[in-house]
Amino acid sequence: MNTKMTRRSFLRRGVAAGMAGALAPHVLPGRNSARANGKPPNFVLFMTDDQGYGDAGFMGHPVIQTPVLDEMASEGLRFDRFYAGAPVCSPTRGSFLTGRHPNRYGVFQWGNAIRSQEVTMAEALRQAGYSTGHFGKWHLGSVIAGDPSSPGEMGFDEWVSAPNFYELDPWLSHNGEPVQLHGEGSMVTVQAALEFMEQAHEEDRPFLAVVWFGSPHVPHDATEELRALYPDEPENLQNYYGEITGVDRAVGRVRDQLREWGIAQNTMVLFTSDNGGREPEADNGGLRGQKGQVWEGGIRVPAIIEWPGQVEPRATDVPANTSDLYPTLLELTGAEPEIQPRPLDGVSLVPLLEGRMYERPKPMGFWNYPGDGMIMRSGEIVQEIKAALDAGEEPDVNTGLLRDPNDDWSEAEERPGHAAWIDGPYKLHRIPSREPESRYELYNLAEDPAEEQNIIEEEPEQAERMKAALEEWQRSVVDSLKGADYETIT
Repeated sequence: MNTKMTRRSFLRRGVAAGMAGALAPHVLPGRNSARANGKPPNFVLFMTDDQGYGDAGFMGHPVIQTPVLDEMASEGLRFDRFYAGAPVCSPTRGSFLTGRHPNRYGVFQWGNAIRSQEVTMAEALRQAGYSTGHFGKWHLGSVIAGDPSSPGEMGFDEWVSAPNFYELDPWLSHNGEPVQLHGEGSMVTVQAALEFMEQAHEEDRPFLAVVWFGSPHVPHDATEELRALYPDEPENLQNYYGEITGVDRAVGRVRDQLREWGIAQNTMVLFTSDNGGREPEADNGGLRGQKGQVWEGGIRVPAIIEWPGQVEPRATDVPANTSDLYPTLLELTGAEPEIQPRPLDGVSLVPLLEGRMYERPKPMGFWNYPGDGMIMRSGEIVQEIKAALDAGEEPDVNTGLLRDPNDDWSEAEERPGHAAWIDGPYKLHRIPSREPESRYELYNLAEDPAEEQNIIEEEPEQAERMKAALEEWQRSVVDSLKGADYETIT
């Protein structure tokens, strides 16, 4: 039987209630406070690929088995309004690493490469003495050693990375050397990450482990054992649900090891998704739209931060997004990168973790720029790299579209594409139209999370304020796109 919830049933039912009551501020090991055991915190940052807002037990899904994530949600901070920086993968990954909207550096769509001038969390934390590692899907450019957009050149000491999504027995690039890992995709990814974490732990170095799973992106291909957990579901859902349960088990493997090493209380663990899910398999929790769209179903995603003894268990409806991770880590570690990226679109979530942020201090902008994507078959790309290296040749494999700040960006001045501005409970859409001017719609997400009732005529003053703010922000993004944030453009 197919027990997937409808939009209406999810919204009526809601997600599991968070812990009630106000929480006293809780001291975190940030730049102005004592660190746990006198040591800087570690970070393990998980992200799935195309997991919908409702695709987990802790988000109310009646079928998908995610016992590890459910426990994390009950023992950590569960976000009910967490957003991916964009409705597709590569742009969100850019926002995750930089704290900046991806359009600022030309990562408009899937397969777009990050500019070398950008400063990532890995670079910032490495300067602060951290061991840094990336594991899993990269999709921000090259996985060839030495290439400017490769994980190694963007601040990661150790990397076992794929150009794009992957399934069973995946081919990945280990610091530029092609290798094939054998087993379920999510589990072999965390096994590589755990080897990195173990070495850092033995060396008594703080670590940043960015773990980006290739699941549950299409084509869904779960192991037989995982499919067998869902005997009453059709084959497509057996594979889809099985991949999510595979992710859950992989997260559990890391979580257990952190406890065995005795460092769980000094390690912040994040779990989220890179964008909304792709229907019909995905359940976006009754929200409008899906992957590729700026409606809530395309950008609102499940998210948890677990930090035993540091973050009190509760749920929050304070809006947050992937751009917030960079400034949050900088505040928690006191890291001060040599080059300060300007401007940041994210905000530090440290006050939220401490229980003293009750509303977001500034709005959030979204802009699905209609640029070209690039089809990238991950396994084929890595094997092409291997063939070139085995032949003693330099790999000549295109692994990402790169937008130069010196290009002609006159089209960007017209602000093409669907954009949105979220300010508190309000969300304003700027929607492309065949008319000379774009169409605007306004929704109150607190009262209408499914974005069904356009209230722009009822609240014209609110709409006008948000229109002006959105336009100002988009102009700022275009300035960045043209290189205004870089001291020199090369």
